[in-house]
Amino acid sequence: MKQRVPVSQIMSKELITLTQKDSLYDAENLFKKHNIRHLPVVENKKLIGVVSYSDLLKISYVDVSEDDDIESVVYDTYTVSQLMAKSPVSIPPSSTIKEATEILSKHSFHSIPVVEDEELVGIVTTTDLLNYFIDQY
Repeated sequence: MKQRVPVSQIMSKELITLTQKDSLYDAENLFKKHNIRHLPVVENKKLIGVVSYSDLLKISYVDVSEDDDIESVVYDTYTVSQLMAKSPVSIPPSSTIKEATEILSKHSFHSIPVVEDEELVGIVTTTDLLNYFIDQY
């Protein structure tokens, strides 16, 4: 197996992002349209949070009557700012795949934003890491 491979070689660089002004409807549409599970939240290219699809699903299971449209009740009640993980763990593009794997193995999240000079430049997910390891064999 290759040693000291930087995450910049496997990270997703074509980023789909949210802003705090976007709605949870926007988030759901992006998750479904792009078949992704993590959306970095940015302000002028600076990472300020991350919304995961599982976060969105968790709040969708609120106690509402059968006559209510669950999605509209929840999505109109909460904002991206309220749902996002604030100050997410991030790494620079020079971090190794090993370092990214160690971070993800110790925490309950499944993606790490890649930040350089305070600007979001990529994202590494557990899927990216698994695909890298599969390619090694």
